[in-house]
Formats: sequence, C-alpha cells, structure tokens
Amino acid sequence: MTNAYIEDFSPGHGTLAPRAWHPASNAKALSLNGSWRLRVSPTADAEDESFAEPGFEAGHWAEVTVPGHWVLQGDGAFGRPAYTNVRYPFPVDPPRVPTENPTGDHLRTFDLPEEWPADGGAVLRFDGVESCARVWLNGTGLGEFQGSRLPHEFAVGHLLKRTGNVLAVRVHQWSAGSYLEDQDQWWLPGIFREVTLLHRPPGSAGDFFVHASYDHRSGEGTLRVDSEVDGRVRVPALGIDVATGEAVTAPVRPWSAELPVLYEGELATAGERVPLRIGFRTVELTDGLIKVNGTALLLKGVNRHEWHPETGRTLDLETMRQDVLLMKRHNVNAVRTSHYPPHPAFLDLCDEYGLWVIDECDLETHGFGEQGWRDNPVDDDRWTPALLDRAARMVERDKNHPSVIIWSLGNEAGTGRGLTAMAEWIRGRDSARLLHYEGDPNCRDTDVYSQMYASHAQVEQIGRRLDGGPRRRRELPFILCEYAHAMGNGPGGLADYQRLFESYERLQGGFVWEWIDHGIRHPELGYAYGGDFGEELHDGNFVCDGLLFPDRQPSPGLIEYKKVIEPVRIEGDGADRTVRVTNRHDFADLSALAFEWSYQVDGETIETGPLSVPVLLPGESAELKLPAPERVHGPGETQWTVRAVLTADTAWAPAGHEVAWGQLPVAALPLPLVRPTAGPVAADGVIALGPAAFDARTGALRSIGAVAVSGLRLDLWRAPTDNDEGLDWHTGIRHAGPWRDAGLHRLRHRLDSVELGEDTLTVRTRVAPAAAEFGLATEYRWTCEGERLRLAVSVRPDGEWPVPLPRLGVRLGLASADAVRWFGAGPGEAYPDSSTAARLGRHESTVDALQTPYLRPQENGARAGVRWAELGGLRIEGDPEFSLTARRWTTEQLDAATHLTDLTAGDTVWVNLDHALHGIGTASCGPGPLPQYQLLAEAAEFSFVFTELHNS
Repeated sequence: MTNAYIEDFSPGHGTLAPRAWHPASNAKALSLNGSWRLRVSPTADAEDESFAEPGFEAGHWAEVTVPGHWVLQGDGAFGRPAYTNVRYPFPVDPPRVPTENPTGDHLRTFDLPEEWPADGGAVLRFDGVESCARVWLNGTGLGEFQGSRLPHEFAVGHLLKRTGNVLAVRVHQWSAGSYLEDQDQWWLPGIFREVTLLHRPPGSAGDFFVHASYDHRSGEGTLRVDSEVDGRVRVPALGIDVATGEAVTAPVRPWSAELPVLYEGELATAGERVPLRIGFRTVELTDGLIKVNGTALLLKGVNRHEWHPETGRTLDLETMRQDVLLMKRHNVNAVRTSHYPPHPAFLDLCDEYGLWVIDECDLETHGFGEQGWRDNPVDDDRWTPALLDRAARMVERDKNHPSVIIWSLGNEAGTGRGLTAMAEWIRGRDSARLLHYEGDPNCRDTDVYSQMYASHAQVEQIGRRLDGGPRRRRELPFILCEYAHAMGNGPGGLADYQRLFESYERLQGGFVWEWIDHGIRHPELGYAYGGDFGEELHDGNFVCDGLLFPDRQPSPGLIEYKKVIEPVRIEGDGADRTVRVTNRHDFADLSALAFEWSYQVDGETIETGPLSVPVLLPGESAELKLPAPERVHGPGETQWTVRAVLTADTAWAPAGHEVAWGQLPVAALPLPLVRPTAGPVAADGVIALGPAAFDARTGALRSIGAVAVSGLRLDLWRAPTDNDEGLDWHTGIRHAGPWRDAGLHRLRHRLDSVELGEDTLTVRTRVAPAAAEFGLATEYRWTCEGERLRLAVSVRPDGEWPVPLPRLGVRLGLASADAVRWFGAGPGEAYPDSSTAARLGRHESTVDALQTPYLRPQENGARAGVRWAELGGLRIEGDPEFSLTARRWTTEQLDAATHLTDLTAGDTVWVNLDHALHGIGTASCGPGPLPQYQLLAEAAEFSFVFTELHNS
C-alpha cells in the first residue's frame, strides 16, 4: 500500500534530526511561501503520484497561498472547517483513519537566485503542516512526516537545479498523528507555516545549545555554547570571545520577564555566523517553589492558541507581535503555548519583550477519555517513538530561548509509559528547566503540581497544603494551568482567585483559558463557530472562549484581568488622605513609573497633581499622604484616584500608559429625597401624578412629561451567558437550565390592585411563572415632588423558590434614546464578580456602544454602581445606586439570537434598572459564581427617581 505511511505509528521517514531554530544567519535562505497550485481529492488514493514528476501540467489546478489552510481559501471549494472540543471527528480505531481523507496535492516551481552559492548543501524546511505530508523534489521522494505544529527538514542540496525546480507536497487531513492532536480547536489541514530552502555551506553551524545561567548571589552569568560544529562564541558587550564548549563567567544583568535583558552575540563556525540573543537566567525548583534567579514567581498568565479569524493558525510576525504587546499592556507576564509549540518567531518576541513561557508539546489524546482511556496512545509502546520525536522536535527547536522556563509534555492525554519516556528524555537533554503536565495527578513525571478549573475552595486547600495526595506532590508548587474560562460574558471570580494566589506562597498563579476567540470571519454571520459549516459533529461556540474577540479587540474579561493582576497595589483611606503603594513585581522596582492623583466630586475631576513615591523594591510598600484639596467643595460624593503610569516610552507601550490605579472613597453620595407635594388624580382613564401619566385600569406608567414610557414592570430574566449555561464542575449545578425549567423566561404579571392614596399611587401585583406555585408579591409605590417622580419597588417571595434569580429590577421601554451619560462605574460592563476594573466616574456612551459583541449573543453591557443616568429624555437616580442596561432589542430577542447578525434594532430602547444581578462565574468550564455573588429570592426594596430632561 503506497499510502501506508498515513497510518504508521512512526513519526515519519527521511527527515533530518531536529535542531535549534534561528531566524537568520549569513547563509542564504529562499522563502517558498506564496502562490502554490493545489488539487484537493476526497480520499488519500484518489490520484496517483505522477503530479510529483517534472513536466506535470498543473496549470488548470487552483491557486492557493502557502502558508495557509486550504479549507479557509476558495470559498468552500476545497472543503470546510470543522470544530470539535474532545471528540474525534472520525471513528476511534487507532492508528486507522477514514477512507474519506481529504488530500491536498501542492505544487511549487522555483529557480535558485543568481547569488545562490554553488558549494555546500541545502535543507528544505517545513515549519508546520497538518497533519501528514509526503514530499518530493524534482521527482525524487524525500520522505514523509507527521507532527503538525513541529518543524521538519530534508537534505536536498544534491537534487537542486538552477532553474525549474519542482517541489511537490501531498498533505493528508487525517493520519495516525491526528490521534495525537485532539486539541480543542478547528481541524484545518494545509501547509500553514513557512516553507524555506536554506543553503548550508561547508562548516555551517548545525545544531547548537546556548547554556546561560545566572548566579543571583554573585551577580555573574556563566555562558557555554555547545555546537555540533566547532567554532567561536563572541558577545562584544561582555568582552567574551571563547571556543564552543568552553564556559566563561562574567558580571551580567539577568533576564526576566519584567526586565528582559538580552546580549547580542554570535556563533561563528568555518562556514556560518549565527546571531545569538542571550538571556542569563537560572530556573530552579527550590524550597518547593518555582524560582528564577533566586526569586519565586507569581505567574499571571494566559493560554494561547494561535489564531487569526481569516487565516486560522497561519500568523504573520506583526500579528504575533500584536499579541505580545497586548499581553504586556494588560499586565500579563506568562504564556502557556496551548497545546503545541508556537511559531518560533513568537518565542523570539517573548525573549525580546519579556514573558515567561510554558512551552507545550504537540500532544493531546483527549478523545480517548470518551472510552475510559482505552487504547490511549501514551500508554501503548508502539506510539512511544512518535511521542519522543515530538518531544525532541520541541526541545531542540526552542531550547535557546530564555523565555522558556518550563517544558510541558502535552495536554489532556491521560497517563502512561509514553509520557514517562518523554519526561526522561527531556530531563536527560535539558536539566535546566522544569517539567509540567497537568494530567499527572501523582506528579511522577513532573516538577509542578497542576490542575485545571479547581474551585476557589480547592485552591485554598492546596495553598494551605491540606490537599492530601502523595508526599512528592505535597512538596511541589501549584499552578492552575487553566482557569477562569473566558467564554462569553466573564470570567467571574478572577479577583477571588488572585487573592488566594497572593496569600499562599505555594500557589504560583495560573493561566486563564484562553487568549482569543476562534471565530472565523463569515460574510453572513459576522463570525462563525462550530456547526456553522454544516459539521455533523461539533461543539458549537465552545471554540469562542478568549480574552480577545477574533479581531483582537480586548473583551471586558481582559480589562478585568489587567486590573486584577496589576503589579502595583494602590489602597488606602481617602478620608484620612492616606495611600499605600505596594510593589507586587517579582524583579522590577518602581523607577519606571510615575504616580499622579486626582480628586473627584460627583465623578468630576476637580484637582490633580503628582504623587511622589519612593523607588520601592519588589514586595516593598510605602504609606503616603495625599494633599488637602485646595478649596472646599460642595456636598457630593468625593474620592481620590491614584494612577501609576510609564514615565517614558518602553518597547511595549508609550509614556503615559496606565499600569495600575486605585480609588479611595472620601464621602458617599447623599441619597435622593422626594417629599410628596402632589397626590394621584384619576380622570378619563388616566391617573395623573405630577408630570407622570398612568393607565387608570392597570396602573402602568405611560409617560413622564413628554417622554413616552412603555412596559415598566419587574424583570427577573436575562439572556443566559455561556457561564450560566454551563455545569459547575464542583457542585453539579446549572443555572440557565433550572431557570428555564422554573419558567423565569416566561413570567406572568397578575394585577391585584391599583390604589390611589393621599400622596401615593400603589400598584400591587404577583409575578410568577406559569405552572409554578411560587412567585413574588410585588408592589410599585409612586410618589412625586414637583417634577421628580419616585418609584419604590418591594418584593416578597411567595412560596419556596427553587432557584436563584438571574436579576432583580425593573425594565422599561423608551421611544427613542441614543446618547447615554451616567455617574457610576465604567466605562465598560461590570457584574458582581467581574467588577474590579470598573472605575467610578462620569461616563458617556451611545446605546449601541453599550453592547458587548460576544459572538453568541447573551446578557451583556451592564454598567454597575450607577448613581444617576441620563438617556432618552430622562434622568434616573438610584437610591442609592443601580445597574444600567440599555438595548435596541428585548432580552427575549437577545436570548433567541445565535449570532450578532440575528439582532435587529427596533423602535424601542429597552432599559433595565437592576437592584441586583446574579454573578457570572466560570461554569462554562469550571466553577460557577461563589455564594456571595448569587442572587437569592429574598425580600427586597429598591427605589429610583425619574426627572424629565428639558434640554436633552
């Protein structure tokens, strides 16, 4: 069978041994990226191999761009993407794959540049092909390989011609290697990373290993470069000029993610000069902690799949740089390369800008968990050579990056002998880094105890070393390699996790899942997710769970995360004008930051000035006195805001970029008072109360002055978030399902009475779902002082409520509204357990801009802590505050939509004024809201004051 290699346990044949990757040298390199010819066949054997012969006529074939995925090109002519999370999209029968195996034959002709040297050899390099490839050059078969996110090279110098070279590559979507790559992402075949021809002159460097350690006690670094080919190592800034293999020690500045000092050097052999960027640092497991340069780390990380909404896993350098800059600007200090080694240039950027990296092997067999891990490849010796090949290709390619401090064996692949073999090989090759693998509960093969989505209570137990388990595990540091599932609205509970990380030294942080939504740009849907391409098996929008939207705009979750993990803590007593500044960096002092204060009255900044903060070392704090305001201001809500900003441009952000901030309240806002000056009067079917008109039969509000109001009544429902829809891993509780079962999305409002008192209009109702015996006895009490109309709402549970409430407040419709002004938290959305980043002040927006564009529409856009808001001709005051939401569609329309394009603006703006909201949590994958953020059905009373705006 000529295609037997597709179902071969081995990683391939004919490729060169893996080696260190470097971006450039004085050797010639010819990029073979660009336009290729492509023919896609439905099966692996639908076409013979004649296309690889010189002279084959492929002019009628389609043209595609390499690097790229063929299913993302050609408007569906070459097949379509498919998404699954855990389940394999083919029968589980390892190493067999379906006969229906889309196969792409790729052709590229090229000439050698005139300056291409005549001496030496050449190497053909593929940086990433999914999932299996067979390669020919000028009709000669070079070999085949598996391992999609890993580099593969062939020696081709003896086959090259000056002109008319024909490179043929047959790529199969499915192979035995697909069983090792079940990584919760789109299945996207193709040559998706660069293809390069490298000249290898006589005496070229080959493989090399840069060992650059740092002694934090002496301040000296020790450098040794081991090289396959003898040569010399030069680092001019350190005066180093030594032979390869020779160690040399010198005073150096160490590398860290906060202070990424790199020394430019070169490895010079007889035929090549390879540029080196050397970062001196030492990684250790000491005192049960991950330490770098003698200091324990607190990892504030993200999991990063590679993604672009148009090109999939094909990323250019600027997109990768954009990712790194966004991470740095949002206080992220670490990346787990889930679940495969990234493009090698990304690690160059991590070295340059400063990020700690857990580099993860291209290995996940999650689908075997569906059958109790029976036949799992990592516990089958026939697969071990492929596992070792993947480990070696990762380690050899990336071993010279100072940013890489931990190797990860893979993800969600169960346990087995193959993983142990990988761990033993890696330790034998590189003993200067630590090993991670979350799926090793006994930590037999790892140096770090790791879990996913542990609850806050579990994390605290682990921090207190009360978690039990094997003794070795109890002595290891702990990280959450995945937590705070950033799917849709959320994640909630980030600040609560961070408090635990900062309270127990064993807890060395975690990595939010994940960096970016994997939406695919779509002409009708905006962005597509699982099922939008007709997949018969898919996992819906579970692929959209990032801190960035697909266009790389930060989500509210990323804004929240930035605040939660900020490296400077600003706290204090505003009334006493005392501020405490704490440096929470691991390595950097505060010399790069300037501090400034501002004084606000009712959300308006009245005075500003600089704040002199000493240069605090990591872990140090200082208590400082804020100046007294220069003049006395009138009554109102007063506070101080203190900001920490960059004093000068850095590589990752301009001067003035805000790193951290804190607000210190001084005096609370006086509550609005409404002393009744008029009573309700009924005439001609209308009840008049000051500026307001009500329906005399139902008591429903019709207008306030000239502003028409419709549908004002108690509201309990929200369009469930992805986290509402999820199952809490730890309690087994769902929220959205029981909410629907209880009928909270179809409440009935029974009118019991409309009562006209001397100065009060009272409307009594019972709010309850059909088919249920429980409900809420609800009263609306209206009073008026001049043009100010006060609504007091009281609710009392009737019967036994089986579920918490999604929300508690009133909803009303306005005939028109666009501009929105408010004094409260903002500028972005905030919910009870995701409100750390909400800053108290005066904010402005439009109704449209209040919406958060989650790919699957859901509850969004609430502005918390609102003291007053102005929109649609009304000023609405809280008593004392409320949560504000305004939309051009109803909650029911939002709930029914599956994509943003399903939402059509109506003639009415629907406004929610909420007394309270249920928390968000992260139960789309993990724990739900903590008890203190759950909204129980209890007796409550809340009030609002409405005034018509005459100059709006």
